Amino acid sequence: MIEGATTHPTSLFWTDLKALTKVRLALSVVFSALAGYLLGAESYKALELVLLLVGGFSLVAASNAYNQIIEKDLDSKMNRTKERPLPTGRFSDALALTIAFSLTILGGGLLYFLNLKTAFFGLLSVILYALVYTPLKTKTSLSVFVGAFPGAIPFMLGWVGATGSFGIEAGTLFMIQFFWQFPHFWALAWMLDDDYKKGGFKMLPTGERDQSTAFQIIVYTLWTILASITPVFGFTGKLVISIPAAIAVGISGLYMMIPALQLFNSLEVSFAKKLMLRSVIYISLIQVIYVIDHLVR
Repeated sequence: MIEGATTHPTSLFWTDLKALTKVRLALSVVFSALAGYLLGAESYKALELVLLLVGGFSLVAASNAYNQIIEKDLDSKMNRTKERPLPTGRFSDALALTIAFSLTILGGGLLYFLNLKTAFFGLLSVILYALVYTPLKTKTSLSVFVGAFPGAIPFMLGWVGATGSFGIEAGTLFMIQFFWQFPHFWALAWMLDDDYKKGGFKMLPTGERDQSTAFQIIVYTLWTILASITPVFGFTGKLVISIPAAIAVGISGLYMMIPALQLFNSLEVSFAKKLMLRSVIYISLIQVIYVIDHLVR
């Protein structure tokens, strides 16, 4: 029996398990993979969807668990994370590692049965997130750039899962979510800058909540919008969106851009929070727009 598993009340165990694996975040990532699958598949197969969604969820959950194992001591220093199951001792390191490893094997195995390329990209995201991005967070603000790679994989993972291939279509989906990572995470880092500094994390590009950082947020927000409307021009292979869909995506992008501009002008945390929330709405909304546009054409 693994140490830390026998004395843990059942209801609290499940609550802590959800906290360790960040279930809500994992579900949002799976939503991206589902959107990519619906865009790429010529016909929808229940077994493929189960393999993709359960496998993808397992790998994201594993990544989150590895992250918390590595950052346990740092998490104990921050208000936002000090009550997590590892810093409080409600989960032992051994128990958390067993959960993370089991989820990795489960997720990788399910995606392998879908196709080899999907398993490769899924496991690559775990390696990059846990072994590269996580250690870099206390070393350099470039960690956000590194973390954008595993963060951008889910949308294109669905396409690869449906088609078994990685081409310009999957690359475009990757590019959209890659650029999106920067305004999203820099807005979050702006909100939590004081807490992150307690843990020694270097998340903002300049290290400060200044206009240079805010300007970079605007630039990457613009790149996100431009990448998102790229498929309307017809040079992204089978991934195409209609003009009405591109207009809807553009309007959604302006909705996200407004608080980015307000943040640049005021440097107020309230606008960083608004940007962070709108960025979440944006990425989900454009995926819905893409899928609906694909289904009605």
